[in-house]
Amino acid sequence: MLTEATDEYCLAEGEARKLLAGHPWRRFVVLGDSVAEGLCSPVPGYSELQWADRLAAELQVPDYLNLGVSGLRAHEIRATQLAPALAFKPDLALVVGGGNDAFSARYNPDKVDTELSAMITALQSAGADVITLGMFNVSYSPAVADWLRPGLRQRMALLAERTRALADRLGTIHVHLTDHPLSTDPTLYSPDGRHGTARSDAVAAAETGRRLSTEFAGFGHREP
Repeated sequence: MLTEATDEYCLAEGEARKLLAGHPWRRFVVLGDSVAEGLCSPVPGYSELQWADRLAAELQVPDYLNLGVSGLRAHEIRATQLAPALAFKPDLALVVGGGNDAFSARYNPDKVDTELSAMITALQSAGADVITLGMFNVSYSPAVADWLRPGLRQRMALLAERTRALADRLGTIHVHLTDHPLSTDPTLYSPDGRHGTARSDAVAAAETGRRLSTEFAGFGHREP
């Protein structure tokens, strides 16, 4: 049976802390929807610690605040979470949004870009490094109805590409999972057809840890 310890796409035990040793961050805030809040379904052999919470644990930050709430669209995340996030005075922030917008055929990528940009730039202006995400494409979930699949796949791919372009423009620490080799693997997706599994969180945590390590490795923060 495949487990996190034998999964080639996950980190070995203790590897994340080695990758992130000596990082500069102390106050980590998370803004977003269910991806941020953590609603992944359990998988035997994989940690039940959700992605953002796992990241905070691996970073060993003294102060951590997760504001994520399931079901929110990008404008709702900005309206309800940006102010408390800024009040927390973070030096690292994770912003995840747009997935619920893209579930709808009325998805407006320009409006989502506007909301994400506003959150990112506000956090950066307050002194935080910002992590953004290109999500796994949930249209590959076996639980998604066949008639919904083509449109949803196109919208989720567009959201990911728009977010990556936004990250390039604004200079975020971007984690792009949409083209990951496992993106089409049904074991990454929850039976509810909207969320991931513990395996998807483990893979996302591995990719995020690697990406964060490259962010500060060139400045002498990593331990040998």
